[in-house]
Amino acid sequence: MNRPAPDAFAQSVTFHWQGQPLELLGAKAAWDPQRQTLFVADLHLGKAETFQAHGIPLPSDGDADTLNGLLALSHQLLPQQLVVLGDLIHSRLGLTAELRSKLEALPELLGCPLRLIGGNHELGSWIEGLPQEPSQELGPWWLSHIPEPRAGFLNLCGHLHPVAQVGRGADRLRLPCFSYCQTSGRLALPAFGRLTGGHRCSRRERLWLVAEGAVVPFPG
Repeated sequence: MNRPAPDAFAQSVTFHWQGQPLELLGAKAAWDPQRQTLFVADLHLGKAETFQAHGIPLPSDGDADTLNGLLALSHQLLPQQLVVLGDLIHSRLGLTAELRSKLEALPELLGCPLRLIGGNHELGSWIEGLPQEPSQELGPWWLSHIPEPRAGFLNLCGHLHPVAQVGRGADRLRLPCFSYCQTSGRLALPAFGRLTGGHRCSRRERLWLVAEGAVVPFPG
């Protein structure tokens, strides 16, 4: 079994579900140590180019930051596979020839197979060598993009872009987080992409904040 680099787990949190461990990482990803699988969600590559096509001049450097972060994490963990839980891209408009070239090279750069659970932003798009897979079982996990609770499984999903509000007034912050709904058995990952927004979670959910590379349980 490959041993991940120690710093990949600095200030991480181990989430246990029916005796199965899942590491919640400060890089806004989840790691299954038993199956050597890395999970990320909502990269939204090509988002800047999509906005540019509509006349909104966003800078085009967000994809580089997102991809470099993904490569760094993969090189630390040495996963057997990397699973994107939907919305790898933002839209067909942003799927430029340059982005297609980067996606084609990505598995070799990662050093492992890349799999994509199809998300709503991939609808109508085709990426060579990277078919959109349906929601599916992987060990104790039910993998989907949009939340899709399944009896007997923990639903790992994206789509929600969960964030939590910390503080009040001028000291108020919105931080990405992992959100767990015990009622439905759903764990939503924070958006991995650098140019993604977020939606506030219900305080009825169990939350872990992501701040400066650390995962911190949210009181209450």
